[in-house]
Amino acid sequence: MAKVTKTQEEVRQENVAQAVSKTEQFFKENGKLIYGCVIAVLVIALAILAYNRFILQPKKAEATNQLAQAERWFDAGEYELALSGDDNSLGLLDIISQYGSKAGEAVYLYAGIAQLQTGAFEDAIASLKKYSGKDPILQARAQACIGDAYVELEDYSTAVNWFTKAAKTTDNAFAAAYLLKAGAAAEAAGKPEEALGYYKDIKNLWGNAPEAMEIDKYITRLESAE
Repeated sequence: MAKVTKTQEEVRQENVAQAVSKTEQFFKENGKLIYGCVIAVLVIALAILAYNRFILQPKKAEATNQLAQAERWFDAGEYELALSGDDNSLGLLDIISQYGSKAGEAVYLYAGIAQLQTGAFEDAIASLKKYSGKDPILQARAQACIGDAYVELEDYSTAVNWFTKAAKTTDNAFAAAYLLKAGAAAEAAGKPEEALGYYKDIKNLWGNAPEAMEIDKYITRLESAE
């Protein structure tokens, strides 16, 4: 009897049939587990959507509304009110306590600057370090304010680090102001050579900045003292 040879198409169909059979068998044996996993994923996804829509978004809107009055006090220079609020509106500290950053990262910047202005220097440092906004100008402002707080605490070396960090972050004409602060703090820390370097950076890198107009007298004073 002649041997029957299967065609490539027949072999392919047999392989497909075997694969389908194995898949069906797998689902028969593990169907409950698979469906359970799918349902669990759907439940988690729906829970996340519900949380965002019914809890997170309303909280953000509520926090933003509360922040509006605190911002008005802040802009008016009424820093105590901005921090503590009154009988009708929450202050920055209560907003942070109740909502965290849901009102936006700026809440930490406002609070830190207000605390700096009211003499709560260590609290100011703690608040400003929590600020993580993306705008480099505001980042640098927060860093420089931390430096100001350390100056008030007479920790001049740490202040220098924050002022120079601010100068690098902003990388524009504002950097000159931060370098001038760094120079003054370095002098207060007893490091005149380091201060001289910052003053020369202002002259060489930011010659058009307002701080550069009288920087030569700072340079001359330190160079003549050597």
